[in-house]
Amino acid sequence: MSRSFRDRLRQGERLIGSLLSLPSPELAEIASAAGFDWLFLDMEHGTLGPGDVQRLVQATREPCACLVRVPENAEMWIKKALDSGAAGLIVPHVNSADEAARAVRWAKYPPQGERSVGFSRANRYGARFQENVETANAETVVVAQVEHIDGVRAIVPILGVPGLDAVFIGPYDLSASLGKPGRIRDPEVREAIAQVTAACSSAKVPAGIFAAGAPAAAKAIEDGCSLVCAGIDIGLYSESAAAILGVLKPRNP
Repeated sequence: MSRSFRDRLRQGERLIGSLLSLPSPELAEIASAAGFDWLFLDMEHGTLGPGDVQRLVQATREPCACLVRVPENAEMWIKKALDSGAAGLIVPHVNSADEAARAVRWAKYPPQGERSVGFSRANRYGARFQENVETANAETVVVAQVEHIDGVRAIVPILGVPGLDAVFIGPYDLSASLGKPGRIRDPEVREAIAQVTAACSSAKVPAGIFAAGAPAAAKAIEDGCSLVCAGIDIGLYSESAAAILGVLKPRNP
C-alpha cells in the first residue's frame, strides 16, 4: 500500500510542487505527468472556483497530490476544497494559534473537528462514504500559510496546534508586511523567513515556501524547507515564451 501524501510530508520527504492558477485540467495532467510531487491549486489569487478545483484534482495523475489554497480561513471554503478529493489545503494569512486551530477544526471530522458531512467526490459521491469519514482525518493535510510578520512572531504557538501538518511561508506578502514589498532578499525579510524555518526544525514540523524558480527552490531546500512550490503556471509559460522569442525575434539594440 502506497504512503499517503500526509505521511510523506510528515516524514520530511522533499516534495516539489508547482502552482496552478488557471482552470485548465490539461495543465494539471501535464504537471503531474512531468513528475511534480504536488500541485498548489490557488483559489485565493487565481481564477479558480470550486468546480475548477475539482476538475484539476480529477486530472492530476497519482502519486502527485493536490493542496488547495482557499480564499480565506472559513468553513465554507475549506469544506468545498476538501470535498473535491484534494489531499489537503493551504490556509492563507495565519497569524495566530487560534487561526491555525480554526483551520484544523473545519478540516477534520468529529470528534477531532467540526467538518460537515455530505456526499461528494471525496467519498465517491456516497459510494465510499463510511470509509471516507473513518480515514479522512488521518489523511487530510492542513498547512498554515505564514505570510505576515505577526505570523512570524506567533510561530511557536502556531506550531503547537494539534493537527497542523506544516507551515508554508509566503515570502512576498511577508516582505510587504515589513514595508518592503517584493524585496524578498532583503536581510530583514530573510531573517524573518529564517525564524520560521528554525522554529519548524525545532518543533519537527515541515516548512514550505514559494520559490519563483529552480535556483530559489534549491536555496530553500538548502535552508531547510521540504515542501517547496517552484514556479507558477503563468510564470512558466511567460518565461518560456520570452526565451523562444529572445532567440527568434531578438529586440533591436
